[in-house]
Amino acid sequence: MENITIRPARPGELAAVATLRWEWLVENGGEAVGEREEFIRHFVGWARANAGSHRCTVLVRDDDVVIGMAWLAVVQRVPTPGALQRASGDLQCVYVVPEARDGGLGGRLIEAVLDGARELGLERVTVHSSPRAIPAYVRRGFEESPRLLHACRIRTGR
Repeated sequence: MENITIRPARPGELAAVATLRWEWLVENGGEAVGEREEFIRHFVGWARANAGSHRCTVLVRDDDVVIGMAWLAVVQRVPTPGALQRASGDLQCVYVVPEARDGGLGGRLIEAVLDGARELGLERVTVHSSPRAIPAYVRRGFEESPRLLHACRIRTGR
C-alpha cells in the first residue's frame, strides 16, 4: 500500500471526513436524511464548532486522499479533592475505506487516538463498537467493564 500518514485532520479536509461519514452510513445500510451536499456542509460546520471537544484523526494516503478517520470526544469530568483536572474520552466514528481494510491501518488509527488521549491525560477512553471491530479494540487494551453502563433509550419521539 502507498505511504500512509496518521495525523490530526486539517480544516480543509473536513469535507472529505464528512464524505467518509456519509459512506459509513450507506455501507452499514443506514438511510440518509437529506442530500449528501447538505450533510457535508452541516458536518463541516459542526466539526468547526466542536473542535474544542471533538478531535479528528485521519489516515491520509501519499496522494493527500483521506482514507480513514477517528474522532476522540473529550469530556471534562467533575473534580475530586485528589484530582482537580479530570477528563475522559469517547472514541467515535472510526472508519477506514473498504479497499484499505485488513492491513492494520484501523489498528494504527486507534493507537494514534489513544496516544493523543494519553498526551491529554485522559482517565479513560470508551468506545461503542461494531461486532466486527471488537477484536481490534481488545488488541489495543480495551476491555469490558462491569461498572460502565449506558442508557440507550433516552430519546423521546422515537
